[in-house]
Amino acid sequence: MDLGSKNNQLLSKIATNDKHGENSPYFDGWKAYDKNPFHPSNNPEGVIQMGLAENQLCFDLIEEWIKNNPKSSICTFEGVHKFRDIANFQDYHGLPEFRSALANFMSKVRGDKVRFDPNRIVMSGGATGANELIMFCLANPGDAFLVPTPYYPAFLRDLCWRTRMQLIPVQCDSSNNFKITREALETAYNKAKEDNINVKGLIITNPSNPLGTTLDRETLKSLVSFINENNIHLVCDEIYAATVFSSPSYVSVSELIQEMEPCKKELIHIIYSLSKDMGFPGFRVGIVYSFNDEVVNCGRKMSSFGLVSSQTQHMLASMLSDDRFVDNFLAESKRRLAKRHSIFSKVLEEVNIAKFPSNAGLFCWMNLKSLLKEQTFEAEMMLWHVIINEVKLNVSPGSSFNCSEPGWFRVCFANMDDETVEVALRRIRIFIEKETKKPEMQVKSWQRNLQLSFSSIRRFDHETIMSPHMMSPHSPIPQSPLVKAT
Repeated sequence: MDLGSKNNQLLSKIATNDKHGENSPYFDGWKAYDKNPFHPSNNPEGVIQMGLAENQLCFDLIEEWIKNNPKSSICTFEGVHKFRDIANFQDYHGLPEFRSALANFMSKVRGDKVRFDPNRIVMSGGATGANELIMFCLANPGDAFLVPTPYYPAFLRDLCWRTRMQLIPVQCDSSNNFKITREALETAYNKAKEDNINVKGLIITNPSNPLGTTLDRETLKSLVSFINENNIHLVCDEIYAATVFSSPSYVSVSELIQEMEPCKKELIHIIYSLSKDMGFPGFRVGIVYSFNDEVVNCGRKMSSFGLVSSQTQHMLASMLSDDRFVDNFLAESKRRLAKRHSIFSKVLEEVNIAKFPSNAGLFCWMNLKSLLKEQTFEAEMMLWHVIINEVKLNVSPGSSFNCSEPGWFRVCFANMDDETVEVALRRIRIFIEKETKKPEMQVKSWQRNLQLSFSSIRRFDHETIMSPHMMSPHSPIPQSPLVKAT
């Protein structure tokens, strides 16, 4: 018996199954960056991280507030008198002042068009924990949630790995700008019923990851009507709500259901966090906001497995209660995101690369179909390997997002400083110009040591996709096959 088989007998099936999705382009790209990270002076030829949706554009505003508010931290001389109270706090509900401040912040983000009840906030360790928590509340093993494509790669890990529920893709494509249609929903729903799969709900991201778009009012209304008619749940992931930087304006499901009568509000649940809107992924602030009393009660019992630290709650309660700071932060963040998005868009336009028209998010959905040797997912992976290994940019291929068409790539633009942006855009420009000047498109090696193998390339199944956040430096990462260019 080999060691692997022996370990699998000693460990649980949940711990050892492959639903975590580590075998994916995300991990290979992250590994390439981790082994050879770009630095402007120490390693100028290194890999630039453009596969990570982080918002680092307003850290200076946060740092200035912290300097001006030393009482907000129990680790300062001015705030240490609160140490004992905060260190001992263990209430599952969370600090009252934190929940109130967070509810107020959520309202501000949504243009004060809706008010949120602090008593409906259920805490969790980031959006990852919140997504899993809501699935534990709503679905049994084997049940399914519909999810429109393309969708966040780590949904499979977050929603399915430990809950053992499943996702059913709702196919959307570029022919109608990836719009979620009623026809596509009904097709996926009816097919699941024919296959004797119990569909418990629909999960959407608004604003979309990876499209960077907001759902229009009519589409959102159609989705709410669909789940009401079929008596299934609607989970709205709104973690990018404050990243909307241009028109059309953002419409939250919480706003829409105020206008819809009759509406089964108890079927509506919102996932939110401060990881994207404030740029605090390391703080692990995630929440479930449910209009269902039973879900709130059950969720609070489960939240003990992923509470936000009381120290973090204490500081953020003070920060988010500062209306002047919050108003300025949201306005300035919107301005800086719009500027960075414009810089990226201009360069892509100059080299004749189309991108999906977006108004939100921390990324662009880039169309590189013209650079594919053929319109297949194998060709997409070939191109991706060249971008990672030769151009030295970690971007994410569309197949990772279960996109139905080859050639789309997500490129993140808000996780780096201005100097790194210039280098990244210069690399993109040089690569695109070099490739488009060829009489026939062929993937050509810039480095002699690039070794690739066609036989090992495949389109990554949606059940093996996840976020680079999942990688641990202490865990062995499977070697990814490289593709030899011809």
